[in-house]
Amino acid sequence: MIAAERRTTPPKKELPPLMNGDHLDQKTFHERYEAMPEVQAELIGGIVYMSSPQKLRHGYHHLKLAQLTGDYADETPGTEGCVNSTSILGPDAEPQPDTGLYILPEFGGQTALDDKGYLIGAPEWVGEISDSTESIDLNRKKLDYEKAGVREYMVVALRSEQVFWFIRRRGKFKPLPADTDGIIRSEVFPGFWLDADAFLQRDNKRLRATLRQGFASPEHAAFVAKIAKRKA
Repeated sequence: MIAAERRTTPPKKELPPLMNGDHLDQKTFHERYEAMPEVQAELIGGIVYMSSPQKLRHGYHHLKLAQLTGDYADETPGTEGCVNSTSILGPDAEPQPDTGLYILPEFGGQTALDDKGYLIGAPEWVGEISDSTESIDLNRKKLDYEKAGVREYMVVALRSEQVFWFIRRRGKFKPLPADTDGIIRSEVFPGFWLDADAFLQRDNKRLRATLRQGFASPEHAAFVAKIAKRKA
C-alpha cells in the first residue's frame, strides 16, 4: 500500500511593511496598513505618509475641534461626527482626517460603509489640525479631498496661526471667509459656526457660545427639518 502524499497549505507570503514615501495604489496600501495596526499612516496622492509624534498643541486643538463636531452632531439628527477615521476616497487616496462631519446615508449623505466598517466616499466636511503637515494639508491632501467630493474643508494651521476654510463651488475649493463679525458659517452644515480667533486663542467660552448661537439660528432649524424629510 502506497502512503497518500501529504498536502500542506503553502504559508501566506508576509506583506512588506509600509514605508514613508512608498508609492502604492489604495488596495495595496489598505492591505498592508491592516497588517500593521501599530502604525498610523495615510495614502495621499498615491504616496504613503507615516505620522510623526504629535506635539501637545496639536492634541489640544484636535480635542477642541472634536468636541465642536461632536456637539454639532448631537444637536443635528441625521448627521455624525468622526475622529481619526480612515476614509477610502479613490484608487490613490486613503487619508485619516483629524475630524469629519457627514450626513448619514439614510438621510441622503454621500458616504457608505464597506463590509469591514470602513468609510467609503468623502465626508461632507473635513477638518485637519496642521503643524508639521501644513504644506501637505493645504496642497496634496486638499487636492485629494477636492477630487473626491468633500464639500467643505478646514485646515487649522498652527505654525502660521490661521484657519483656512474652503467650500466646494463648481467642483473646486474656494475660500469661505468669515463674516464681518469674525465668524465662519458653514453652508453645508447650517448652524456650524466657528469663531476662528477664539479657536486659535483658546477662548473656549467664546468658542462654545458662538456654536450655541448657531444652534439657535433659523438656518439650523430649517436644516434639521430638511434632512428629517429625506429619511421620511
